[in-house]
Amino acid sequence: MAANESALLFDQPGPRMRKRIKIINWIAAIVFVALVVLILTRLYNPPDGENQLSWELWKPAIDGEAWADFYLPGLWATLRATFLAVIGAVVFGLFFGVGRLIPNAVVRGVCGIVIEFCRAVPVLIMMIFFWRWFAFMDLPSPAYWSVVLSLVLYNGSVVAELVRSGVGNLPNGQHEAAVALGLTRTQSLLSVEVPQAIYAMLPAAVTQLVVVLKDTALGSIIMYTDLLQESRRLGSMYFNILQTLVVAGVVYFILCWLLSRLAEWLPVRMQQRTMAPTEAEPVAPIAILDPSNANQIAVAHEERPLGGSQRLYHVHHRGTNASIRNWRRTRYTQGYDETQPQSQKVRNEHRHHQHHHHHGGQDDASTQSGTKR
Repeated sequence: MAANESALLFDQPGPRMRKRIKIINWIAAIVFVALVVLILTRLYNPPDGENQLSWELWKPAIDGEAWADFYLPGLWATLRATFLAVIGAVVFGLFFGVGRLIPNAVVRGVCGIVIEFCRAVPVLIMMIFFWRWFAFMDLPSPAYWSVVLSLVLYNGSVVAELVRSGVGNLPNGQHEAAVALGLTRTQSLLSVEVPQAIYAMLPAAVTQLVVVLKDTALGSIIMYTDLLQESRRLGSMYFNILQTLVVAGVVYFILCWLLSRLAEWLPVRMQQRTMAPTEAEPVAPIAILDPSNANQIAVAHEERPLGGSQRLYHVHHRGTNASIRNWRRTRYTQGYDETQPQSQKVRNEHRHHQHHHHHGGQDDASTQSGTKR
């Protein structure tokens, strides 16, 4: 399926292009190896400093005492903040994501302002603000709670957009069937559409765990004793900050790699239980009022007179942070945008086919009448 999707966007390279790509890959590999050798040479013999490849510098960074006193406590602090931030972000995202979809215009507006604000403010600024505020109020563990709350607000806004995107990607028949059963728009949203959207967004939410895990490292700036902060403390004791940061980087890489593999495995398992397309990767937050992306979210908000079906050709919608993956496939289930050249091309081809079929039928009829004569 991935090959078919890529073929829609790119032409398959010919023999000359494949040969050129192969040559470019070899050149890139040689340049990469040369850079690695140059870096190792500079680390082994720096101009004015100690050999950074020396075992005397690496041993304090990887021995049992370093793990017991620094890495493991820092890793536990990182995982503790990540775990609580993920739970809070899911609750925040569900609450405000659903609030941004219900028919009440006031609730939609308030939820939209909160989500856009949390997406627009950098996480580090929120951490510093909450840290100073909690310290001024003399609250316990101000660094920990500032890290958790900042990650909840930022990543919760992303989860809210995932919920909105999941509802927008559901087939139109889901809402129509709920209306046919006598449910209101809010009841259909809460009982039918949101549960499926939640299930569809779980793989993307797992991928968002990687972002939460990495962003906890920003807490070291406000003196939160996470894995990064503990590795820096260890490096300052033995003057081997490079070695300790390398070890911390390897630990971060292993954790993020495991979460990424889990996010790749989940969509295949979970697609069987929802009509919404399961996205392995969330769309990154876009700046406030960015007019970029697809139509399905706005289409999901369109009024359906008397619960009827949606229009075949929709007006041009401008939204933020909708899911734009597999747009060539999803546009057939979500409807066309008549202002887009691709939609006009497909519509013209469809009309041409009908016109040709109509004239072909007339020719057949005239031939048959001539035969009868």
